[in-house]
Amino acid sequence: MTSTACDGLRPTAFTDDEPIVRARNLTRLYGTRVGCLEVDLDVFPGEVVAVVGESGSGKTTLLRCLSGLSPPTEGTVLYRNGTDLVDLYQMDASLRRRLLRTAIGVVFQRPEEGIRMRVSAGGNIGERLLAEGERRFRRLREAASFWMERVELDLQRLDDLPGTYSGGMLQRLQIAKNLATNPRIIFMDEPTSGLDVSVQARFLDLMRRLVRELGLSVVMVTHDLAVARLLAHRLLVMFQGRIVEHGLMDRVLDDPQHPYTQLLVSSRLTV
Repeated sequence: MTSTACDGLRPTAFTDDEPIVRARNLTRLYGTRVGCLEVDLDVFPGEVVAVVGESGSGKTTLLRCLSGLSPPTEGTVLYRNGTDLVDLYQMDASLRRRLLRTAIGVVFQRPEEGIRMRVSAGGNIGERLLAEGERRFRRLREAASFWMERVELDLQRLDDLPGTYSGGMLQRLQIAKNLATNPRIIFMDEPTSGLDVSVQARFLDLMRRLVRELGLSVVMVTHDLAVARLLAHRLLVMFQGRIVEHGLMDRVLDDPQHPYTQLLVSSRLTV
């Protein structure tokens, strides 16, 4: 097995001044309805970016465009591939599929979108490695065990179906599945939604540790400013499809400039 399974942690280290993802003029329309509009964004190695806003503000649409799940109506999404930035939606189809299966991870709000519920927990993790060409059962199982341990899941549950897992365990299983190929970046859509406070805290502690140890880049959509503050370095505030304010987390929350951001901060709006 290559180092992308469990023999190493990160396949490539980019310098901090080179973005892993660069979006320009990113726009997604649904007929006459705006999903996101003219978004410019760079995401750098080891950076956690939180996207906040009320329901319908465009944050999930933006996440789907950045992660390769929904092509934009206009604009570009560029990914660092070696020394070059390549256009996610213009690249060769086979290269794009490989990028989406190995170098990009997505953690969904509804775990059943990211996990096959009729396949064992270990089998779910192994599937990700199959996309890299690994076919040896023993190595697949070793990697599944390795990543389950890293996300603090009981190895005795390796062969259990995900339907027997709790909500917090399912989110950690999604993380393990994505990390199996050492992605450069992970996109998370409301990863703590529906979790009680203690489970949420444990999940955030886990993510902070993984970001620190693996040098992960993360883009996270959340409605919860407290969650954003605990995990993210930088904050983007969306309103009516646009980014209306962005900057370092503490700067935006302690000194919001846009009226909508001021509303979010003052009300702790969680919708």
